[in-house]
Amino acid sequence: MTSNMSVSGKQDLKKDERMMEGKRSDSPEPSCVSMKSDASMKDPLYFRDRDSSTDVRPQKKKSNISRNQLESIFKELEHKVITLIKNELKRYRKLLSPDYPACTEREVEDEEDLHSVREGALKITLHVLKNMNHTDLANTLHNKSLLPECQEKLKFNMREKCKRINEGISQHGSSALLNEIYTELYITEGWSGDVNNEHEVRQIETASRRPATQETPIECNDLFKDKSIRTVLTKGVAGIGKTVSVQKFILDWAEGKANQDVFMFPFPFRELNLMKHQNLSLMNLLHHFFPEMRKLELIDSYKVMFIFDGLDECRLPLNFQNNERLCDVTESASVDVLLTNLIKGNLLPSALLWITSRPGAANQIPPECVDQVTEVRGFSDPQKEEYFTKRISDQSLANKIITHMKSSRSLYIMCHIPVFCWISATVLERMLDQRAYPGTGKTGFPTAGERKPDLL
Repeated sequence: MTSNMSVSGKQDLKKDERMMEGKRSDSPEPSCVSMKSDASMKDPLYFRDRDSSTDVRPQKKKSNISRNQLESIFKELEHKVITLIKNELKRYRKLLSPDYPACTEREVEDEEDLHSVREGALKITLHVLKNMNHTDLANTLHNKSLLPECQEKLKFNMREKCKRINEGISQHGSSALLNEIYTELYITEGWSGDVNNEHEVRQIETASRRPATQETPIECNDLFKDKSIRTVLTKGVAGIGKTVSVQKFILDWAEGKANQDVFMFPFPFRELNLMKHQNLSLMNLLHHFFPEMRKLELIDSYKVMFIFDGLDECRLPLNFQNNERLCDVTESASVDVLLTNLIKGNLLPSALLWITSRPGAANQIPPECVDQVTEVRGFSDPQKEEYFTKRISDQSLANKIITHMKSSRSLYIMCHIPVFCWISATVLERMLDQRAYPGTGKTGFPTAGERKPDLL
């Protein structure tokens, strides 16, 4: 009872009992159940494993490593970004150079990611140029950077529009590929004489018998080979092939075969007639006929060619004497005023113009506005045979038709007009299909004495 050890032992015992009571009071179940439970034994191990997976100390270690790597990564990134921007700036400098071609094909097909990067670089460059008070330079760069995309769309649409042709009277399913049947026409520089007031049939006969000794032939794709020529007026009688020549001229451009330094915009007069009473700017007129060009706000810095086909169908007054002067491509006026100023060179003087017309209507254009006059003379004798060979797939039949054509001198002479070739090929091919001698079993063409009146 008096031992200090026993007193301290009792105190320790009481202390231990209090600790046990505290633990039992925290548990919802008796301590004997808690001690026997398997779950209660595993919980601490599971909790400890889970904590170790989310421990912040390994992350802190990774953060230190990433920070060291980040400096190296950004040094490489800085070098690549600067190189990319420098390359783009070199490209922009080429675009803005006076010596750079106005129209060029896309050098390489940009990948989608590269295209997005280039758009971003362009936006940065335009923003900085405007802040430097070089807004005009920024606008020019913006337009020229859109050039390849607009040119690609325009060429695609022109290919789809011009690749097929309907000869004579158009019928459903009667079109043919232009490249397969097109025969080069005989076109000469200069005009053989003044306006002929005779009937066009007489003009055709006269044209077919003109001597070719002093004539200089020229191909359509070479009309603007002389850089001093701005406006070309091409004359030709009805059915001689003016419109088909224009179509082939555009198709060759759209397919990348010729005149790749220009933008081509064909405007048939029969379509311009429908806008006779409208007021709009040259840019609005361009956007109306060619919606794919709407991204381009101006075309002053581009080399463009306007093709006006069928002046003889024009219903506009074309008042060259009294129409107001117009020099701004964004200023609105009547279509008549736009055309007269464009032809006179007041509006877009750098543009090239090709106008086609029948002889009787060609005098609507003042002579001082025309740099070169050409004449479509139709088919030469070899070109006639080439036409029938291309037009008729059965070569044996084509040869028979050519032989028959040569046997009739007047018909053979008239076939220098392409439309006469089409009529002859259509009629003679049908005649041969009907055997010319119904019920007799004979083939080919009857002789002059046997020929029935309704055959030719």
